[in-house]
Amino acid sequence: MDIITVKNLTKQYETYHRGQDAKSVFKSLFHREKSIITSVEDLSFSVGKGEIIGILGPNGAGKSTTIKMLTGVLYPTSGEINVLGYNPHKQKNQYVKQIGVLFGQKSQLIWDIPPLDSFYMNKEIYDIPTNDFRTRLDRFVNMFEIGDIITKPTRTLSLGERMKCEFIMAMLHSPPVVFLDEPTIGLDVIAKQRIREFIKQMNQEGTTFILTTHDLEDVERLVQRVLIIHQGKKVYDDKFSELRLHLGAKKVVRLSAATTIGDISLPGTLISERISDYEVELEIDTEQCKMGEFLHILSEKVEILDISIKEIQIEKIISSIYEMDVG
Repeated sequence: MDIITVKNLTKQYETYHRGQDAKSVFKSLFHREKSIITSVEDLSFSVGKGEIIGILGPNGAGKSTTIKMLTGVLYPTSGEINVLGYNPHKQKNQYVKQIGVLFGQKSQLIWDIPPLDSFYMNKEIYDIPTNDFRTRLDRFVNMFEIGDIITKPTRTLSLGERMKCEFIMAMLHSPPVVFLDEPTIGLDVIAKQRIREFIKQMNQEGTTFILTTHDLEDVERLVQRVLIIHQGKKVYDDKFSELRLHLGAKKVVRLSAATTIGDISLPGTLISERISDYEVELEIDTEQCKMGEFLHILSEKVEILDISIKEIQIEKIISSIYEMDVG
């Protein structure tokens, strides 16, 4: 069942040009040349209950603008948004109690008071029953292991500690849908791992997550479906498991040999990086050249010292989708 439906969503901004020379600057005092910038263009998609969907794209693609329209922070220029039966920008007061929001670069916590006081503030804002509030708070604090920090002023907390508290702020009222904009930005490995585990646990209990991120490890570990936006337009929308098939059945092989590695003339095989005369990285299309055949022929050409085989990097796949759209 779809709980989010977006149809033909567009967001445009007006901007004005001002010349560089004195004459143009003076002229702009009386008449400014206006232009329209389109941040999101004719975007349509839907999200089912219990999904984790990742919205990806390069800087300036329109990801954060899309999230802000979905949360009611920005008004769309045109198009339709329906989340849980609400129109975010027309029914904002009722709608915000149904969603959780976390922007990685903007805090919901009050800087000079402890997170615990901010949690109690949210209890009143969202009318959370006392028993539910205490049960959820105890559970989340234990999950994140932050019982010793929630009584300290927010300004004294590390980024990782603060982000854990931000997640609690977003989840205390038990929203069915949560929007995350760069939720792990700037965090260390341990903090990222704890937050990913938290998201997975909440998702298993039925919470739907929509997140934007530049951290592709977030994508690989969390999302079930990927929506890629480039220059404001949707260029890919499918299961994450299908994304790797975009470049075909390719593998990356890193090879070290006792002898010089020359050209490897096999169908579907390309030397992507020549590290030294004795070490190379190759891309192999296993639909054109089976891995067993490749290894057999290779062993006849060079004396292999070490070899590793792995999946093609997700960054390269996504970059190829951007490039196809530009082309």
